[in-house]
Amino acid sequence: MQTIKELYAYRTMIASLVRRDLKGRYKGSVLGFFWTFLNPLMQLGVYTLVFSIIMRSNIEDFYLFLFVALVPWIFFSTSVQAGAGCIRGQQDLVKKIYFPREVIPLSFVTSQFVNMLLSLLVVLAVLLVAGKGWNLAAMCFLPLIMLIEYMLTLGITLLVSSITVYLRDLEYFLGIVVMAWQFLTPVMYSVDQVPDALLPIFMLNPMTPVIIAYRDILYYKTIPQFGTLLSAVAFGIVMLLAGFLVFSRLKRHFAEEL
Repeated sequence: MQTIKELYAYRTMIASLVRRDLKGRYKGSVLGFFWTFLNPLMQLGVYTLVFSIIMRSNIEDFYLFLFVALVPWIFFSTSVQAGAGCIRGQQDLVKKIYFPREVIPLSFVTSQFVNMLLSLLVVLAVLLVAGKGWNLAAMCFLPLIMLIEYMLTLGITLLVSSITVYLRDLEYFLGIVVMAWQFLTPVMYSVDQVPDALLPIFMLNPMTPVIIAYRDILYYKTIPQFGTLLSAVAFGIVMLLAGFLVFSRLKRHFAEEL
């Protein structure tokens, strides 16, 4: 509770860091903020080419099937992989002034979340243009699954960013882990394609119910199953608590390690 009170007291600093990150990310580039929309669109193009033309998929409207899962995955993977070094990236700030150290990963993940929100606008527009449309009843669950993913992502980012201060090799190792994680998450394929014998292990992946829920809402236009939502909520809460607990233990010696 003390940490939550401190974070609320420093909410202006969090907002300032989020604005700085959003403004500075594409500073100096020709297209600037439009890269927020172009990045997922270009990845969509590459994956669609590979899985619809070269390695043909039998899934109807595969580009939509992929797109609705790709955008939330980009938010998660970018936050975890790049967020691992966010404390080290702000080491001058950490050494000079006092503030709740949780502010740094919190602001970083929030800026990535804002990017995802903007990219989701593109997803919703593409669904309309493609004639897929929306199910308003199912769409009511979209803010819930977005919040769950935010909690999950923040928890893991808190965890890896604090450990990286002491074990800097983790930042490089995460590149391999996140790449493997993507292939173990039903982003480019359906969960129905997973062999039944491996499904219980497969469902231990905390991003699996999150991606399934996004796809249910946006692609299949159905309300996510209760079991899917329950699993996603459980993973989100557990990882958020674990992240805060580990971070609070390790943050005491950040200044000395940096």
